[in-house]
Amino acid sequence: MVVRRPAGPRVVSLGAMTERLVVVGGDASGASAASQAKRANPDGLDVVMLERGEWTSYSACGIPYWIAGDVTGPDELVARSPEEHRRAGIDVRMGTEATEIDLDARVVVARDGDGRTERLGFDHLVIGTGATPVRPNLPGVDHAGIYGVQTIRDGAAVIARLAAMDADRRTLEQAVVVGAGYIGVEMAEAMKRRGMEVTMLDRAPEPMTTLDPDMGCLVRKAMEGFGVRVLGGQLVDGFEADDGGWVRSVSASGTSYDADIVILGLGARPETTLAAEAGVDLGSSGGIRTDLRMAVTGQDQVFAVGDCVESYDRVSRSWVHVPLGTHANKQGRVAGINIGGGYATFPGIVGTAVSKVCDLEIARTGLAMAAADRAGFRYEVVTVESTTRAGYLPDPQPMTVKMLAELGAGRLLGAQIVGREGSAKRIDTCALALWNEMTVDELMQTDLSYAPPFSPVWDPVQTAARAVAAKLR
Repeated sequence: MVVRRPAGPRVVSLGAMTERLVVVGGDASGASAASQAKRANPDGLDVVMLERGEWTSYSACGIPYWIAGDVTGPDELVARSPEEHRRAGIDVRMGTEATEIDLDARVVVARDGDGRTERLGFDHLVIGTGATPVRPNLPGVDHAGIYGVQTIRDGAAVIARLAAMDADRRTLEQAVVVGAGYIGVEMAEAMKRRGMEVTMLDRAPEPMTTLDPDMGCLVRKAMEGFGVRVLGGQLVDGFEADDGGWVRSVSASGTSYDADIVILGLGARPETTLAAEAGVDLGSSGGIRTDLRMAVTGQDQVFAVGDCVESYDRVSRSWVHVPLGTHANKQGRVAGINIGGGYATFPGIVGTAVSKVCDLEIARTGLAMAAADRAGFRYEVVTVESTTRAGYLPDPQPMTVKMLAELGAGRLLGAQIVGREGSAKRIDTCALALWNEMTVDELMQTDLSYAPPFSPVWDPVQTAARAVAAKLR
């Protein structure tokens, strides 16, 4: 993100009159935009934030850990409550849903929990409508006991189901997780830790398709070691319910799997219905297309941020939808600075992500092999085995690093890391190298820290860089 001071004083139209910013969506991106804009222009900007749910500014990434029992309640996931936003001068309307955006009239139509509607005129608009979990159009998908996990409300529904069964002195014995991406593997662990037998179904051969299959295989083996049944190559075709309407089984590839609860971990798609109806341009990924300032293409003082937008991938040089809180917060801040009279840009992403399942750490950045092939790159690839500390110290933990580099130029294209404690955050070194378009030779020569308790004398990332550089030569 690039932030610059404006060339001159900010000019507020209509003399000293206050302008209005309407923010649709009060989670990470929308709330960040509202807070930053109000902070930048506290007297000249009236900020109204509409949130249809019960919470603002919370960490959706923490929901699996709440369900697993590591977090005691939803309030711990909230970074800033509605009351805190109001004390900062933001008019927060909870339980209020935007039902229409009229860009020509510069009006947002909002409906509160009692069904009352209001037309809110705006000078500036931020669309932060987020993403919605993918829910397949399959027979029985609307049975009770089948949950997506995207919002605190979703997490609360899962926990309420578990609590209700406990109150009836019954136990949920069988959990089926459909989808083996980040949410899927995290929720599989959460269900296992709640004492259930867990089966995870995915159409791909190995879990975590953002990794190459050989790295996903390491994730599968770790999950199987934890007691989760992981079945790849499974095409789910429906759900059966008991007499009470609660799910009892999942059908996939000709086999029925008993299920007392089903978790859908099939990813999320940008929630752009409201924007599309207003005539906002959407990109090839289905997300809202913006410029570097997070301004909506072809619209005056209309911004879009967070999981409803698509981002520029600096490695593949394409537009992608990657719903992550890190991007959402940065994009919201950029939009808020620009609305408040400053100048800032969001220059894109490199596709960095990290997760943990059982005691295995999983990380990736840049392009995996399939993505590099689709982008048309020619490359070399290596996989190296190493440890998190010097091998002569007690209990060095294993780590596998896979790295891709472009033929000819030698530019780093991507890296994947799977290993035990101390492995995953090493991906940040690779992410920074990708951000700056470094070659693997340059990455190999970087002055990284070393001491035996933290790394072998050649850090595993540099060992991989050295190996792929040798293949390039």
